[in-house]
Amino acid sequence: MQILYVKYVNVHVCVGGDSRETGLISARKVRLISFASTPRRISWCYFAAIGEIEIVTVKMSNHQRLDDGMRWRIVGRLEADQSQVQICREFNLTPSVACNLWKQLQDTGFIERKPGKGRPRATTATEDRYLSIIARRNRGATASQLSRDLYAATGTRVSKVTVSKRLHKTGLFARRPAVCVPLTSTIRRVRLAWCREHRNWNMDQWATVLFTDESRFSLNTDSRRMFIWREPGTRYLPSNIREIDHYGEGGLMVWAGIMLDGRTPLHVFQRGTVTGVRYKDEILEPYVRISRGAVGPEFILIDDNERPHRALLVDEFLESEDIRGMDWPARSPDLNPIEHVWDALGRAIATRNPPLRTIQEMKTALLNEWDQFPQEMINCLISSMKSRCKACISVIGNHTPLLTHFICLFCNRCFITSDSNECYAWSCACITIV
Repeated sequence: MQILYVKYVNVHVCVGGDSRETGLISARKVRLISFASTPRRISWCYFAAIGEIEIVTVKMSNHQRLDDGMRWRIVGRLEADQSQVQICREFNLTPSVACNLWKQLQDTGFIERKPGKGRPRATTATEDRYLSIIARRNRGATASQLSRDLYAATGTRVSKVTVSKRLHKTGLFARRPAVCVPLTSTIRRVRLAWCREHRNWNMDQWATVLFTDESRFSLNTDSRRMFIWREPGTRYLPSNIREIDHYGEGGLMVWAGIMLDGRTPLHVFQRGTVTGVRYKDEILEPYVRISRGAVGPEFILIDDNERPHRALLVDEFLESEDIRGMDWPARSPDLNPIEHVWDALGRAIATRNPPLRTIQEMKTALLNEWDQFPQEMINCLISSMKSRCKACISVIGNHTPLLTHFICLFCNRCFITSDSNECYAWSCACITIV
């Protein structure tokens, strides 16, 4: 990768998250970035330019160390009377590299890299591979545990910081694990069969499907998505504490359905357990029956396998109204696009300022956010069903990564990707890739 050392850059770009004036740049949000005074190291291939790029001082540099094979190739060309400029252009090097290598050969007769004068490395390459292997075998092991295991196996004592650095070089980083429902072998087979059956459905077929689901929203959650700005050592100051009472705070259970170019109203359940009778009286009759009449006999209802949805009186009502249901694989929220809608609603009400204090405020906020939710995003989520089926088939019915949705800030188009690091901007025609 070619690295640019830029003294001053003024470029209108898409930048991921809160912009830092160092490191790599990926496209997420539009920001005007200015790097001034001191040179900054920037990976050029990550720029998605929206406007013009102004570069005042640029110095090309390559920080790759030359192996012995490359050194001998350069020396061979120098002995063949090839100029240093031609050699550097051929190997993409600075002129000083060839000059210093030739001078070293003339002075010492050797071209091997001189040994470093610093402290010797704490671990060998074999020990680094051992750390990587035991970390992959026991994903939940801490750096201190891995350090003790290395000492027991090889007698080499290193700190937990050194262990972390060695694992970082092999591509392993400490991250919170994804939390998913358990899947048995039977459930995986059913998921795989369902995805194979529906992977070739076109949008006309998915347009007749109503995706429904319930979700619960609470005033206080421990999702750990919220961050605060605080000084070091002030974690337990009253202003930096977020009080949560898991048993004293209330919540709301809601239901909704989405389909291509349409949606149902958001229904908020009153207090009490949702039974088969309530599901029939509050959901099927006022919402599902009307949707079936609007779509026609091709209408298909999708719900999960909760007990109220499989009650006998519910089945009798669906049969009497000629409402066809689709056999849905158990424990498969990753296949239902409405899960992304619940996630977006939860984020929207969690970022409200001032925060929600009462159940009534949360109910009003949910209804407002539901009415303002863009239909373009719903259509985009439903159009991702083919990608969801392919992703599930590729992992043989196991858990699939939740798809990430993006909205282009310029043309309001929606994009779906299974990689949270891949940006919608790479697919949007209104953005020019440099």
